[in-house]
Amino acid sequence: MKSYLGIAVSAIALVACNNQAPDTSETITQTEEAATPEAGSAKEHTAGYNPDRNAYFGDLHIHTRSSFDAYIFNVRRTADDAYRFARGETIKHPAGFDMTIAGGPLDFYTVTDHAEYLGILPAMDTPGTELSELPRAKDMFSTNRDKITAAFQGVGASVRSGEPIEDMYDQGVINSVWMQNVDAANRHYVPGEFTTFAAYEFTSVTTNRDDGTFGGGNLHRNVFFKGDAPDRAFSTLDSTNPEDLWDWMDEKRSEGYESIAIPHNSNVSDGQMFRLETYNGDPMDAAYAEQRMRNEPLVEVTQVKGTSETHPSLSPNDEWADFEIYDKLLGVYDVSQTEGSYVREAYRNGLRLQQEKGFDPFHFGLVGASDSHVAGGAYSEEDYWSKIGIVDGSPIARGSVPFPGTTSWDNQPDNNIVKNGREWFSRWSASGLTGVWAEENTREAIFDAFRRKETFATTGPRMKVRFFGGYGYTDDILTTANLTRQAYQGGVPMGGDLVGTDATPSFIAWAQRDPNMGALQRVQIVKITSDGETIYDVACHTGTPDPATHRCPDNGAGVDITNCTPTGEGASELKALWQDPDFDVNTRATYYVRVLENPSCRWSTWEALRNGTPPRPDLPETIQERAYTSPIWYIPAE
Repeated sequence: MKSYLGIAVSAIALVACNNQAPDTSETITQTEEAATPEAGSAKEHTAGYNPDRNAYFGDLHIHTRSSFDAYIFNVRRTADDAYRFARGETIKHPAGFDMTIAGGPLDFYTVTDHAEYLGILPAMDTPGTELSELPRAKDMFSTNRDKITAAFQGVGASVRSGEPIEDMYDQGVINSVWMQNVDAANRHYVPGEFTTFAAYEFTSVTTNRDDGTFGGGNLHRNVFFKGDAPDRAFSTLDSTNPEDLWDWMDEKRSEGYESIAIPHNSNVSDGQMFRLETYNGDPMDAAYAEQRMRNEPLVEVTQVKGTSETHPSLSPNDEWADFEIYDKLLGVYDVSQTEGSYVREAYRNGLRLQQEKGFDPFHFGLVGASDSHVAGGAYSEEDYWSKIGIVDGSPIARGSVPFPGTTSWDNQPDNNIVKNGREWFSRWSASGLTGVWAEENTREAIFDAFRRKETFATTGPRMKVRFFGGYGYTDDILTTANLTRQAYQGGVPMGGDLVGTDATPSFIAWAQRDPNMGALQRVQIVKITSDGETIYDVACHTGTPDPATHRCPDNGAGVDITNCTPTGEGASELKALWQDPDFDVNTRATYYVRVLENPSCRWSTWEALRNGTPPRPDLPETIQERAYTSPIWYIPAE
């Protein structure tokens, strides 16, 4: 392990980067009658087809050995291994232990290896290839840690700057490995059972702040193709400007290659992901907003490297804002700028831009992912293996248990393992997954759900969440057997625009727990206007929300930290028909649902418990797993 520790900083700067049981008429999906395709339908559907849509869960952000910052940390698993893992098979972690997916097989999964130097490091490490004869290759895989560090730092510098290393930049190898990943996605795609997409990561990183200091702000995007994929991927070695990526996507779309890009880790973008000007510092305009939303209709709100929903300093009246906050810039210990880095603030700024200038560049939905670099995501707090490889592959390296030979948290040595564990790895999360509402488990149906933003993100549990807004909902709709069909007919789902009338709209918020995870405590609706935000509890496990505070009573749920056993009770299902008590028919507003489980042990507490040592005092002992829906945007009738 020692030979890899010296390259942790440069590598992490770039790393930042279920089969469902049949539903009954009482579940959050649809009745058997609704799931039957119309007679004489011209389109042939899969067996699970449901016109009122099913919930499917997947991970949209996975790396394998073909990513340069995975291979260097001993990752040898392939795209085929990744897809087998997602379907329930056990694969090996680089540290030698078994990884099996928590919660059972997923419905969709996507390998998103970095396009920059895709497959180059494996080729450099393969005797007989031209790349293996390079002096840089001999340094990269030598036994001299300093040579490894210098060689790998050169790769990182190249990716950040967009300037290729001439002798390493073998476009033929890159294109060949890209097509291998495309072929793997096609091989493992089973319509109706398991969906894959050809995809990759575009790894843009801001290099300098306005004061000239190193930035390291994350501007990464994952690019997904609906069906066929082009024969090469556009990377930061073509341009570091995401707007140039959008131009390329538009060009490929005109050639028949439909795609979307999903930004991630805005929380460590140093304020750049949702800045109020273009990449080059020019003013935004309507054309910019239109192109951005055409190519980036979704944003990743939760993953291993923290939550991008909001920050306590941005949402001081939100008691749950301080959740899995990770704010260190990529590969350094400097703190990312908060403003411009979180989605809730972006929604507010988008409304302000719409009001003042007539366009909104932040009209996006939400998804979650793991960003695992070991081919398999760790979605469970109880069974967590972080993301990079051998460098964070043990509790000691992750900083959740004391360094060997020490007896308490007060006498830890001052070395790289302890420092990286304290500053980085211990603050990462067991997260997350994307939920979509789609008619069937196919590329076409799931991609169309991405396009209309009928998506939600979870921090790992597979809780099902629905959100509708409309004007024709009656008081008895929550007890109606065909609730969802009526909800679609009378309004819009998550991701939709609700055009105003002279009436106050009603919202349906509906959540069901993951039967393998914690019980539900509350369902909230987050309202955002150009002037601020309000959090409303709308459904409670215990009692009803206080009309003055908009908060549920405390349901008394907790955790016995001595054994991580949950205490108290919670709900298996919560739903509400809600109207905004502060509604203004003339004011644009963004609404989304946040669902909170009862408290449960954080992964670091689980690891300390198994080690027989106290949890680290500077880490939360418990968390509340959660889900976030894409918004519904209220638009006045103007």
